[in-house]
Amino acid sequence: MVAVLHGKTMAKPRYIEIHNQILSRIEAGEWQSQERLPAERDLALEFNVSRMTLRQAVQTLVDEGILERKVGSGTYVAEQKVSERALGVTSFTELMAATGRTPHTVTVSYKTTTPSASEIEHLQLDSTDKVLIMERLRLGDDEPILLERTTLPVQLIESFTRGALTESLYATLASAGVYPGHAEQTITATLANERLSELLQIKRGDPILSVRQVSYDQHDTPFEYVRSYYVGERFEFTLTR
Repeated sequence: MVAVLHGKTMAKPRYIEIHNQILSRIEAGEWQSQERLPAERDLALEFNVSRMTLRQAVQTLVDEGILERKVGSGTYVAEQKVSERALGVTSFTELMAATGRTPHTVTVSYKTTTPSASEIEHLQLDSTDKVLIMERLRLGDDEPILLERTTLPVQLIESFTRGALTESLYATLASAGVYPGHAEQTITATLANERLSELLQIKRGDPILSVRQVSYDQHDTPFEYVRSYYVGERFEFTLTR
């Protein structure tokens, strides 16, 4: 598969092609839920690539929740989860205001980089595009509620300052005429690792909700890809059917 940029044909990175092939084989039923994939060295030989390239493709599928690694055992097709579609998008600032809490944001990391395969797919980007990835710890009344990792196309936000984007992203985008419409969410239950337990001020192994979300604007164009980790005992989702 290729992309066209300014009249030139650009080949997709090899690891993205492998990612797509593995995903297609899973969707076709070649590897079932909870089934172990062949060893990395065998897959690398099958796809005729280095183990590093193969590892990139597998890690992207792990990030997307399609695959999961089990220490000392190997890589498995993740168990299928129930998925609900969100009806709209609400900013964290608005959510805290509605519950009578004072919102606060701490920026953990902020960088511009090349997008992963999942970011390219979800945000409808080319592999040559750049994205901004920022991690923000979101607090209500100084209590950590979630860690949020947001990916945005650079071309969408390049005119804004870091402060404007990290403090209230949706309000900043609204000033440029970009308004949130609907969102697609995938919600899974997991346990806090050492880094999350430290940032969210909980114990390692405590239950958390892991949420992957693609947000669309008023024109049905995807504008952000978010991976969030909510403290289980401090947050709940209400789904309307």
